[in-house]
Amino acid sequence: MYRFIFLCLLSIFTFSVHAQKKGVNKQDYIDIDKVNPWYWHYQGKTLLLLGGTWQDNLFNHPQGLEDHLDVLAEAGGNYLRNTMSHRNVGNVFAYKKGDDGKFDLDQFNEEYWERFENFLRLTHERGLVVQLEIWDPWDMYEDHQSFGGWSHHPYNPKNNSNYSAESSGMPEEINYPPTGKPSEHPFFKTIPELGDNTLLLAYQKAYMDKLLEHTLAYPNILYCVHNEIGEKVEFGDYWADYIWTKAAKEEVKIHVTDMRRSEDVRSEDHAHIKNNPERYSFLDISQNNAYAGLGQQHYENILYIKSQISDYPRPVNNNKNYGAARHGEEESVARMGRIVFAGSASARFHRPHPLEDPSAMYEKSDYGLGLSPRAQKVIKSLRLATDELDLNQTHPRNDLLKDPKPNSAYLLANTGIAYACYFPVPGEATLLLEKEELKNTLTYQWINLDDAEWSKNGTISLDEKTTFKTPDDRNHWILVLTSK
Repeated sequence: MYRFIFLCLLSIFTFSVHAQKKGVNKQDYIDIDKVNPWYWHYQGKTLLLLGGTWQDNLFNHPQGLEDHLDVLAEAGGNYLRNTMSHRNVGNVFAYKKGDDGKFDLDQFNEEYWERFENFLRLTHERGLVVQLEIWDPWDMYEDHQSFGGWSHHPYNPKNNSNYSAESSGMPEEINYPPTGKPSEHPFFKTIPELGDNTLLLAYQKAYMDKLLEHTLAYPNILYCVHNEIGEKVEFGDYWADYIWTKAAKEEVKIHVTDMRRSEDVRSEDHAHIKNNPERYSFLDISQNNAYAGLGQQHYENILYIKSQISDYPRPVNNNKNYGAARHGEEESVARMGRIVFAGSASARFHRPHPLEDPSAMYEKSDYGLGLSPRAQKVIKSLRLATDELDLNQTHPRNDLLKDPKPNSAYLLANTGIAYACYFPVPGEATLLLEKEELKNTLTYQWINLDDAEWSKNGTISLDEKTTFKTPDDRNHWILVLTSK
């Protein structure tokens, strides 16, 4: 017990030393773009976050990690998900084990934190932004993958030498999965407003302090309290406030959200996050990429969320875009395009669960395209296309499409300067261009998301018809028009 109190006090004094060694200035931290607050600003520019990786808990997979990050960066990716999880073969836990084979919650496992620090350093060096999910329900409920689930967790009283089920109020068995509704799980009731379990809360705080000791020294971190949580919002509120308070003491700029479980982003489950901008300074609507909508509805859901927070606009992230199991691989690729063309701040291919072996690092599965060869091409194509736009002046403008059919075309526009139109399926679209705002000649370029390179290009006169047809019968074309 005394050890974790010491660790809490020690973390207060270590941040400035760590940050100084890393050469990080407080003004370098990722922030909301001041010109276009639907996007992030990092390293001196407005930023669209794009990514795809093979595991959720990437820090706990050091084998091949550096090369994996390089492949992502070379594909134009700059966005990673990282859950603080221990669910796979080869992962380590946050605490040491004693001679009795049980975890000692008063002693951290330094290998776990060295892996985490290594991950933070490697991502920072490459300019990659990490969305960090701290409490992951898939580690707290029924067993999941090789070592996920309550039966393996150090906080399970049968697995540690610090407390019993009777003294802690923590169960030895949890045989149900996480859902979109609050459960009886006492792990999520430790705070004073709920169960007021001071014993376990102290250990939770010590863990959080150790984590923040590492992360607050890095400028490339976005904080998410949970992964797809359905428990009471008070628990997330408590930890969001806790993170903000720690960051304020260190005088560093951070951003925090929480990811709710419901796949209907119009539900009350998500309302608490979007209606509390002071606490949750950005949103993550990954569940919209599950069952909540296909085609045009998927796009409209994003615009709905943005309309609901228009009085306090802030980035809308999509840290998980699910794979073929959620309506097919073509739909998964199309969701990437619609996410970007709805003006979301981030889009990332979900990992290829249940693949755990590093030899599968570049494979895909029905659960996600990860960083597979196809995912790499899609990421690179989206990067090439959006780099032609000035993002801090760009907005979704489907109103500039003449009578579009559902799910036929989506438009981003910096009106009078540049336009990008995404066609998830082959077809055509007519753009309602304001000719008086444009020069007489427009340059056009086509790119297919599966090519990762420009194809057809040329110039057109504004006297010509502004109806554009995809170059061939493949899916996933982007047209970029610039007035030069």
